Amino acid sequence: MKLYEMTAHELRDKIKNGEGTPLDITESLLERIDKTDKKINAFISVDRERMRKKASSIQIPSSIPPFAKGGVGGLLATTSLQGIPVAIKDNICVKGENTTCASKILSDFKPPYNATVIDKLESAGAILMGKVNMDEFAFGSSTETSCYGITHNPWDKMRIPGGSSGGSAAAVASGEAIMALGSDTGGSIRQPASMCGVVGLKPTYGRVSRYGLIAFASSLDQIGPITKDVEDAALLMNVIAGYDEKDSTSADIPVPDYTKSLINNIRGVKLGIPKEYFIKGMDREVEESVRGAIELLESLGGECVEVSLPHTEYAISVYYLVATAEASSNLARFDGVKYGFRSSQFTVHSSQSLMDMYNATRGEGFGSEAKRRIILGTYALSAGYYEAYYLKAQKVRNMLKMDFDEAFKKCDCILTPTSPTPAFKIGEKLNDPLAMYLSDIFTISANLAGIPAMSIPCGWTNSGLPIGLQILAAPFGEETIFKVAYTYEQNTEWHRMRPRID
Repeated sequence: MKLYEMTAHELRDKIKNGEGTPLDITESLLERIDKTDKKINAFISVDRERMRKKASSIQIPSSIPPFAKGGVGGLLATTSLQGIPVAIKDNICVKGENTTCASKILSDFKPPYNATVIDKLESAGAILMGKVNMDEFAFGSSTETSCYGITHNPWDKMRIPGGSSGGSAAAVASGEAIMALGSDTGGSIRQPASMCGVVGLKPTYGRVSRYGLIAFASSLDQIGPITKDVEDAALLMNVIAGYDEKDSTSADIPVPDYTKSLINNIRGVKLGIPKEYFIKGMDREVEESVRGAIELLESLGGECVEVSLPHTEYAISVYYLVATAEASSNLARFDGVKYGFRSSQFTVHSSQSLMDMYNATRGEGFGSEAKRRIILGTYALSAGYYEAYYLKAQKVRNMLKMDFDEAFKKCDCILTPTSPTPAFKIGEKLNDPLAMYLSDIFTISANLAGIPAMSIPCGWTNSGLPIGLQILAAPFGEETIFKVAYTYEQNTEWHRMRPRID
């Protein structure tokens, strides 16, 4: 097996045993990117010089403590990613590196600071690879709205990889990255993870700092890991989770060692099965694979109980009012004045008005989906409509959260499909926004309720497309998710499958 095909925990063992170096890993990935990325378009930028410099500078001591799960292991402990390259979604700030949200309006923006998760990765010894592609400002479910072009699914290059973290998922699935950071506002980690056959976790709202994440919807966004298997997701969460005083929404709650939850035993764990998530119109192969996964977990000792989430049918409507309203507010700052793109029609001595400059800059700088969401959000917040739309949506959002609170009184976690369909063809839904929005029907509720959720591979269609199982838990219940996901993974082979990219 080549280095780029391995997981982070396998590579850490290689480093520990003197069978490879961080520079060897880096060169393997760069060679893979050179061979593959022209077909996938996962990366916006690759900082080769920075990668090689960091890899060459890492000194691995001759005596390294063992890697026992949950152990403290010194340099290469469970909070270390020493020598492991990590790809970064292009809406997470890296000091001095272009961070554009895949939008023309931020085409030349170089942040003067790091996001908190970037500081944590660097402190843990990780090697920052560069920026991966995404839907513009995370607006989309297919990574088709990027100003850098479409990202292709490694399993079928005529299909989308999911979105908005499609570049992160495609990079990990194709072997161009060992692990990656994504962000999830309504399913943007889990849905592409499902469609690319990898693991994706949206943490509890407040568990991972949002400082340095360019906001889409501030009450919904969360940074999280996209990895090849569950153990790697636990390792990455150990590094990035925790309280941050620079983020007012950060939760000051102790972070456990998630690797201690990697136990192949779910005997007695209550698995909630919500009837509202197995709906008419769901792809037959998706339903069969997810029900098969549920049956396997039940055979391994899990106890299935039926739960109800009665307000699920309103989740899409609530989300696209709350999310667009917050997006409209957050994107007001991109006006061509202090930073980012400014229309070439305007100079310092232009005789046209400031409003003309705003209009021209935003008209040229934003893509069609960004404009659509700004208009929707501004309408929902406007005088005369605020109470009828935005305020009512927030009230129903609270009812959705209460549905989960009641359900978790009966079960430890909830199992659902991640997406109602496998990856669809490029262009299939691009001109049908409502059909595109329905791609997130099973993932949106977790963001509205602020609860953690993970997607893991649970099968493949007859045509060779991945299918994802979603596992949800109560707030700060990531440990339960890791336990259930790890048990399923240890009793299946789906996570070992890799695409063949000709």
